[in-house]
Amino acid sequence: MNHDQTLRAVLFVVFLVILPIGVYHRLQSQATRETLDRRQEGLFILATLRPVGAAFWIGLIAWMVDPGWMEWSSVSLPVWLRWTGVGVIAVACGLLVWTFRSLGRNLTDTVVTRQKHTLVVQGPYSWIRHPLYDSAALLTVAVSLIAANWFLFVTGVVIFCLLMIRTRTEVENLVVRFGDRYRTYMERTGRFLPRISANRRGA
Repeated sequence: MNHDQTLRAVLFVVFLVILPIGVYHRLQSQATRETLDRRQEGLFILATLRPVGAAFWIGLIAWMVDPGWMEWSSVSLPVWLRWTGVGVIAVACGLLVWTFRSLGRNLTDTVVTRQKHTLVVQGPYSWIRHPLYDSAALLTVAVSLIAANWFLFVTGVVIFCLLMIRTRTEVENLVVRFGDRYRTYMERTGRFLPRISANRRGA
């Protein structure tokens, strides 16, 4: 078995484990059967985020099925660096599951808050305000290293940049919903990285 086959097998097992967990938490969050107005994200995000996300996943699935299909965007990486991606994806999945458990039924795939949305400040949210996006960034780095593929890296970076833009609307909605409680929360936490000092603005 060559390195591509081994790494594909590892990636397959990782997704086989993490996918049911994600589906479970998604179904739990949709138990209220609320209709979320994704138009609040704005036309630009609606027209770009999900299509780019689909391109990322199609590329990743194509590589997992047959690396030859993604040969056009492959790069030469040392084997040890590709295996580093396995460690990174383990961290990404751990953060993702921790975030799911902390969010509970507050989980959404958009900027809209649910009717019974609560302000989550436990778990990873004790330090950072957007751990889901951090998970996405780590996942991008991990699969790009494992697959040794620049297309996955570029599309993943574009997704993260779009998510950063989307956070503006998300924060506006949370401030409207929770007012000074959320402003105080923002003062003591970082956006994507924990605060280094109390006087420093969020990363």
